[in-house]
Amino acid sequence: MSRIHLYQNNPAIDVVTGACPHDCPDTCSWQVAVDQQTGQAIDIWGNASHPITQGRLCGKVDRYLERTYHTGRLTTPLRRVGPKGSGQFEPVSWESALAAIGTRLAAIVEEWGSQAVLPYSYSGTLGYLQGEGMAARFFNRMGASKLARTICSEAGFEGYLYTLGATLGTAPEDFAHARLILIWGSNTLTSNLHLWQFVQAARKKGARVVVIDPARTRTAKAADEWIAIRPGTDAALALAMMHVIIDENLHDTDYVEKYTIGFEQLARRVKAWTPERAAAITGIPAERIRALAIDYAAASPAAIRVNYGMQRHAGGGMAMRTITCLPALVGSWRTQGGGIQLSASGGFRRLDLSGLQRPDLRRDPAARTINMNRLGDALSLDPARVALSHYRPRPVDSVPSREKIGPPVKALIVYNANPASATPDQSAVTAGLAREDLFTVVMEQFQTDTANYADYILPATTQLEQWDLHRSYGHNYLSLNRPAIARLGECLPNAEIFRRLAASLGYTDDCFQTDDETILRELVQSQTQPEFDTCDWETLLRDGYARLNLPDPYLPFAQGNFPTPSGKCEFYSQRMADDGYDPLPTYESRDWGKIVDGVGADAPEPQFPISNTQPLICISPPAHSFLNTSFGVVDRLRTREKEPTLQMHPADAAARQITDGEPVRVWNELGEVALIVRVTDDLIPGTVLAPGVWWASHSPDGRNINRVVGQYEADMGAGACFYDARVFVASAAPDHADALVPAVREVG
Repeated sequence: MSRIHLYQNNPAIDVVTGACPHDCPDTCSWQVAVDQQTGQAIDIWGNASHPITQGRLCGKVDRYLERTYHTGRLTTPLRRVGPKGSGQFEPVSWESALAAIGTRLAAIVEEWGSQAVLPYSYSGTLGYLQGEGMAARFFNRMGASKLARTICSEAGFEGYLYTLGATLGTAPEDFAHARLILIWGSNTLTSNLHLWQFVQAARKKGARVVVIDPARTRTAKAADEWIAIRPGTDAALALAMMHVIIDENLHDTDYVEKYTIGFEQLARRVKAWTPERAAAITGIPAERIRALAIDYAAASPAAIRVNYGMQRHAGGGMAMRTITCLPALVGSWRTQGGGIQLSASGGFRRLDLSGLQRPDLRRDPAARTINMNRLGDALSLDPARVALSHYRPRPVDSVPSREKIGPPVKALIVYNANPASATPDQSAVTAGLAREDLFTVVMEQFQTDTANYADYILPATTQLEQWDLHRSYGHNYLSLNRPAIARLGECLPNAEIFRRLAASLGYTDDCFQTDDETILRELVQSQTQPEFDTCDWETLLRDGYARLNLPDPYLPFAQGNFPTPSGKCEFYSQRMADDGYDPLPTYESRDWGKIVDGVGADAPEPQFPISNTQPLICISPPAHSFLNTSFGVVDRLRTREKEPTLQMHPADAAARQITDGEPVRVWNELGEVALIVRVTDDLIPGTVLAPGVWWASHSPDGRNINRVVGQYEADMGAGACFYDARVFVASAAPDHADALVPAVREVG
């Protein structure tokens, strides 16, 4: 809770307001107490004045000072002196590192062309500047390959956009007014903590909370009901709900007529989707599906919170698209507390970033784009695999010919990411990183699994040491982060590192001369869209945040006005048809035989007898104490999680003669990983769950669950399929000889 009262009247303490940089929809406003004499940050807490943060930080970020002052912080540039992956480095000066990096990059561009350089980044910070601000200027100026940042939310975003036109939705505060809340594929108490206070407010007024999830998560345990669903079958449930709603005439005919398109086609489509049909697919009893549909249609208002876990499988985009039709069908957009929220980022969609990122610097706007989920393929020297790594977000997008794939990746610049741990097909990624001809530069705060493969590691600042500006994807507030402490050692913000890299390559453009604070002030002052009228620089400096200039309450689609081609909620989407999709909501089961992933789709036939050869579907949502890999270094948080585990239903464990607490091997055609099994009925049968993301180097066998996650893509946006890995599991206890099942492919 907020502790500002302990410091605000102490003249020896400065209180600095900032913003959490991490990958969570809440984008908390925080405050830091700094001892004026020592310059040390001595406390951190949630900003009580912020309408969403309300004085609380999550258990991870509450330990942010431990992360900032961790003994493992990198504070000087490092040069590799041992084999790649060995983690052997020696300190060097910034001057020496930058000169060497500039010389090597210039030589690569001269010999292979600028697209031989690949940036790789994601959400180590979500700030506009330290994320993809100065970095975009640098790579645009160079003409490097582009990166499609698809690893988290792309499939669901595409499905949502086809239906509603923008990632706009129910404001978190308005969940307090709902009468029924469906939390669908979201572990809110772990990954969206500050929404829960509004959910609880609704419950106090009589609302019911239903969680739809393959696992009985913390959120499911705290809700009124858990509906266990088989992974990847969410669209089937939504189709059956629409069948019941339309069949029993429970839809809002007025809203549908005025503000939707394609209702007649939708009605014909869902007529075949009876609850009985969906029950056989989802594992949810038909009567429960029917009752859920009736309850949803009758509740006024009803709100749905969907999250990214639900779309990290083969049909994730269509699942999101199908669920997103529900609020318009019952007219829940009309009322405060109704609708659906995937992301609030659409509220910031018209923030003009051209002056920040400078796309005009790029001489070849049509440069190739690499899908980050296929980094293993991109780093391969096999042209066929490199072709697969090209970004192909729609069915109409074809694999490029050998002549059009561009040069091999000869330089990789990693920032705000740890792909050796967090990217699919871990063995392929590490094999690529181990290439002696690949020049790798990593900007980092710690010596991560990825940093161990670098030629140079450049020490980066944490959020306490840098300026930045943050949108949120969970609320409608823009936030400013001011540095609270001096930079540790020789650490530099990402923006400054890219300035110096630009200088090392001889880039003299004015855009590489401006300081961070000036860049952010100019970014804020350059906005002309009306939603940013309330977000002036003075307000951000004073308060640390400002709400977008939106109505209150915010009911984006109460009277239609969908930013789709038709201006309506599109039950039928012509754009989807043009892009090669079924234009109506649908469900298709995963056809493993059709997967093309370079190594084949079928898991290996066991070479020794095992207790049960039936494959299981493995999902890998975040561990409660981790956030991607950002907090894996914090000892206290790692101790809370204890060890890498695999949750398994008692029926699946019994069929494999596995007992709680014993070591198991989890494998498929990509490789294997060693885990400790936790037998629990908090999981639907046929599914196993491996909480992530553990650093591979913190795991017993030097691997994590991404060893068995493939590079294959979801149906939309070329998104990742972290929750769609088909695996085999067997005991690895010494007295189980049948556990000796070798994996087929171990590249790294």
